[in-house]
Amino acid sequence: MLDKTFNPAEVEARHYARWEAEGAFAADTNSNAKPYTIMMPPPNVTGSLHMGHALTFTLQDVLIRYERMRGRDALWQPGTDHAGIATQMVVERQLEAKGIHRRDLGREKFVEKVWEWKAESGSTITRQLRRLGASADWAKERFTMDEGLSRAVRKVFVELYRQGLLYRDKRLVNWDPKLHTAISDLEVEQREVKGHLWHIKYPIEGEEGRFIVVATTRPETMLGDSGVAVHPDDERYKDLVGKHAILPIVGRKIRIVADEYADPETGSGAVKITPAHDFNDFEVGRRHDLERINIFDADAKLNGNAPEAYRGLDRYEARKKVVAEIEALGLLEKIEDRGMTMPYGDRSGVVIEPWLTDQWYVDAVTLAKPAIAAVEQGRTKFVPEQWTKTYFEWMRNIQPWCVSRQLWWGHQIPAWYGPDGKVFVAEEEAEAKAEARRTYGKDVPLKRDEDVLDTWFSSGLWPFSTLGWPDQTPELKRYYPGDVLVTGFDIIFFWVARMMMLGLHFMKDVPFRTVYIHALVRDQHGQKMSKSKGNIIDPLELIDKYGCDALRFTLAALAAPGRDVKLAESRVEGYRNFATKLWNATRFCQMNGAQLDLSFDPRSARQKVNRWILGRLAAAKAEFETALAGYRFNDAANSLYQFTWGQFCDWYLEFAKPIFGGSDAVATAETRATAAWVLGQICHLLHPLMPFITEEIWSQLGGKGELIRANWPDYPAAMSDAEAMAELDGVVRLISEIRAVRAEMNLAPAAQPPMLVQGASTATAKRLETYGELIRRLARVSQIDPLTGAPPKGAVQIPIEEAVFVLPLAGLIDVAKEKARLSKELAKTEGEIVKIEKKLGNADFVAKAPPEVIEEQRERLAEGQQSQRQLKGALERLAGL
Repeated sequence: MLDKTFNPAEVEARHYARWEAEGAFAADTNSNAKPYTIMMPPPNVTGSLHMGHALTFTLQDVLIRYERMRGRDALWQPGTDHAGIATQMVVERQLEAKGIHRRDLGREKFVEKVWEWKAESGSTITRQLRRLGASADWAKERFTMDEGLSRAVRKVFVELYRQGLLYRDKRLVNWDPKLHTAISDLEVEQREVKGHLWHIKYPIEGEEGRFIVVATTRPETMLGDSGVAVHPDDERYKDLVGKHAILPIVGRKIRIVADEYADPETGSGAVKITPAHDFNDFEVGRRHDLERINIFDADAKLNGNAPEAYRGLDRYEARKKVVAEIEALGLLEKIEDRGMTMPYGDRSGVVIEPWLTDQWYVDAVTLAKPAIAAVEQGRTKFVPEQWTKTYFEWMRNIQPWCVSRQLWWGHQIPAWYGPDGKVFVAEEEAEAKAEARRTYGKDVPLKRDEDVLDTWFSSGLWPFSTLGWPDQTPELKRYYPGDVLVTGFDIIFFWVARMMMLGLHFMKDVPFRTVYIHALVRDQHGQKMSKSKGNIIDPLELIDKYGCDALRFTLAALAAPGRDVKLAESRVEGYRNFATKLWNATRFCQMNGAQLDLSFDPRSARQKVNRWILGRLAAAKAEFETALAGYRFNDAANSLYQFTWGQFCDWYLEFAKPIFGGSDAVATAETRATAAWVLGQICHLLHPLMPFITEEIWSQLGGKGELIRANWPDYPAAMSDAEAMAELDGVVRLISEIRAVRAEMNLAPAAQPPMLVQGASTATAKRLETYGELIRRLARVSQIDPLTGAPPKGAVQIPIEEAVFVLPLAGLIDVAKEKARLSKELAKTEGEIVKIEKKLGNADFVAKAPPEVIEEQRERLAEGQQSQRQLKGALERLAGL
């Protein structure tokens, strides 16, 4: 017998430890079964479980457990990412607390410290994934700086270099002046700030008293200007194109060019061009061969290319000085207040500077072409399909990929420089030395490139490097390509695109057949979770409070394709109640003698009520499978929720109660066997979503073996009895309609009116006779009688198919009071509907409101309209009393 209450913490720890110890999560490379592969997006080794992790890893685990039960050789390849900047910062902060700077240690000793930290603290996230129930093949766990993966990284770098697809170039990067490294766009946080737009007059060369006015939000960068751009069709400036302006303060001549980048409707229509300090200006400068003048150093201070009075100034001090000097020269036309977005480093918290530096780049344009074609040909599909367009837009406009970072922690670039700066790229230093010897005719000292590679470079190889590439291992042959990648939309460009490009280039096949993109987890109001808003929900706290199964089921139930997950703690509590309902239903069955009979054949059932629940079970399984095949996790979860709580617990067990306690021994034995068997099947179907409670119930029921190793159910067609399902569905509908009317009319629970039936067919009359006692008990009616003639005064009529069911309520409710209550509720609901419709009809509101706010308003409108229909229906019924 189950304990009175379910204890998630004890059950979760016990089952997970046994599963992992027994190798229940392991794939079998020698298996004859069809493989099924999911590559775990490697979380940062510095990370701890947040709600985004909880969502993506829950969905992956649902798929893995499901396919494992279906007989596939399922590999969920786990691992962690070395997280260059994040990890280096963690260790630097620890050292700084002891008064030690990394440069005091030197590179080699500092890297040793990072490895020490990784050994002690780097497994936090994987321990927490186990708390989530993640059934990854932990014996195959990899780390992006494992020696095997490092060898793969070096080989890819060298081969791309030798193929002319990787090169060194001077281009703009996102430069972090605090961390002194280039960073990726994903590590740049755009913040809304209040700023200014300065309108500055640039004198026209040779035309005394004539100026061209440029508007800028960054006046300090004018010291590096090398041009002014105007739109080719802007009549105001046509005669100036090709002429020169004189750059104030500096006195340098700069060319006026015609370029479509200049917007005639914005500012003055003329824009200053600073190719070394703005990404758009860089492209304009390249089109018109304008000089790139870098005026900042690595600290974002003015360097030797700036006028002498400005050298060494911080960029914002320089701004004040530039504005003051421009004003003193009489060249400041006006200053406007302006809201703008500013790029900040998400780790350092300082403003990012577009900075011209020498970096290593991958020719992403060339590598993107096969990756675009693969999706066009359907070799990889995006779900939801809308993300295909996003992928194409980005890939077709892709820029060279900067892969070098100015850090010490990471894959050091395998490039060495000779005395004259000539570069030698090789997998090992000995190979580089040999090449240098051939070049110079003697041994020469070589200096290794100090930069490391962008973490996306190594994680881009994840689908094949984790399987042993560049060695041709059995795992690589068996598990590449993967079946599905589950990830968030924010890394389509950074990770998905990299894996597509590198997988196709080195493996000659796509890395995965399907990319399922899940949305963000937001708070219950649709707001993005953030520390500043104080609305972060910790998944581990929810697991502690409600159990892992409840959180997993919640996340799956809310994961509708293309829609953000709005998570409220109350939803997790609700699905904890679902787990409790299943637990209590099992105890009820056990107390009523229902024991699992492993020889039970569902086709042998003869009782209509048993054949009904067996048919409904088969239908729920089919709905679950169809939904999961389409990655509609919400529909999959809901199908099992509705069956388990609604049909099995609320209806079938109520139908079974009189049979359990009845005198028909044959019917009682069959119903006990059916109830226990269906419970066992519920555990099988729910196991991918709720692995712990289902494993515990299955073991307590006396099930054979463990669910995690069980086969997915395969029901015989004869288990579905259409006649029994129609018959009992009719009974359920009738009782439900009567209960709805009772609720609408605020009828007291103790009140038991008679039920009169008019126009019933022979089949309906027979059904009422067969299930009359059940209907009377569950609908709380005193009797069921045929009605001849007109319905009595004060009766509510409920039409169902060919019959009309009549409930005489005269004297049982206060009609006037109920009309007033419902009318008041209807007026309030309609008032809310008008407010929402007014908002959604306001073009300004729709244009400015965030998408999640618009979605929330539409959801509230739909809920209000449904409530309005129900209230009107209730009032119409009252009108007839």
